[in-house]
Amino acid sequence: MTVTASAASRAAEILSRPVELNGLTVPNRIAMAPMTRMFSPGGVPGEDVRSYYARRAAAGVGLIVTEGTYVGHDSAGQSDRVPRFHGEEQLAGWAKVAEAVHEAGGTIVPQLWHIGMVRKQGEPPFADAPAVGPSGIRVDGTEGAGKAMTRRDLDDVIGAFAEAAAAAERIGFDGVELHGAHGYLLDQFLWAGTNRRTDAYGGDAVARVTFAAEIVAAVREAVSPDFPVIFRYSQWKQEAYDARLAETPEELDAILAPLTAAGVDAFHASTRRYWLPEFEGSDLNLAGWTKKLTGKPTITVGSVGLDGDFIRGFMGEGAPVRGIDNLLDRLERDEFDMVAVGRALLQDPEWASKVLGDRFTELTPYDAAALKTLH
Repeated sequence: MTVTASAASRAAEILSRPVELNGLTVPNRIAMAPMTRMFSPGGVPGEDVRSYYARRAAAGVGLIVTEGTYVGHDSAGQSDRVPRFHGEEQLAGWAKVAEAVHEAGGTIVPQLWHIGMVRKQGEPPFADAPAVGPSGIRVDGTEGAGKAMTRRDLDDVIGAFAEAAAAAERIGFDGVELHGAHGYLLDQFLWAGTNRRTDAYGGDAVARVTFAAEIVAAVREAVSPDFPVIFRYSQWKQEAYDARLAETPEELDAILAPLTAAGVDAFHASTRRYWLPEFEGSDLNLAGWTKKLTGKPTITVGSVGLDGDFIRGFMGEGAPVRGIDNLLDRLERDEFDMVAVGRALLQDPEWASKVLGDRFTELTPYDAAALKTLH
């Protein structure tokens, strides 16, 4: 088989273009999507984590978004092997990661995370901490498995995000991403299925976004004006793939507008398949609608480069909907600004360099065995 020369040169040209995120120049349009790895005992990222991210930056990934890192709130997490973004030893480890990525020519932001009602009491790193959420309800509808957050709880979590963001800037990161997707704490407030509050933080979409907007505003206040704040969100949840925050562009705008006003510089719109249109009557995906509504740069994600269909797209062999031409067309017409690649980068740390360097025949399909390693 031979690579289609036009597709090869076009991919290298379009994906190699720099992009600006609130003054941060990202060298190209490829981002590494955040993926939980659980290779940080005691919440401390070690030499293997440093090498893992640096290897991908050296191979051409423009923006590294780290795996989710727990903010400094006892109920934030559920594993002692997931990295934390608080504590002297933990932050020292992350400083080395950021330094290594910069030395490799990349940019990097930590994803700041609180899992909310996903947590089960008794789990590390703080076994006595309860699960907390807007109404004490899990995504699957289970009630009584945790507690509804009090005003003090809300303030504590807002402060934890702000402190983590300030720490990120202090130790050399290029920005932060706030995890507001996939049924975790911020998303639990955004979604009517888990937010049944009757105070200022519950009710219609505008009220449900209040907590996330307050976190954004606190983070914005805690960092420099030119320090990028990215917000990741999704319609779907881990246990509810058909869940939706918004059924129409107008409903989506009601959620995004307060976040934009609070200080979000870019949005990371998580979908399971980037090529699917988000609303009837338009081919725009979720990232495309987000950019249209907010005017902010957006990152798309969802099965990019995941399997043989994508590779065959480079070779001119079918799969036109999911192939490279479709992705490049969307980038070229500014539907979105960056493309996040997840599991394909677990399989092959050099995925970006192969795409950017016309080495398409060397791309390999994803194998789930890659989840077990930190290569």
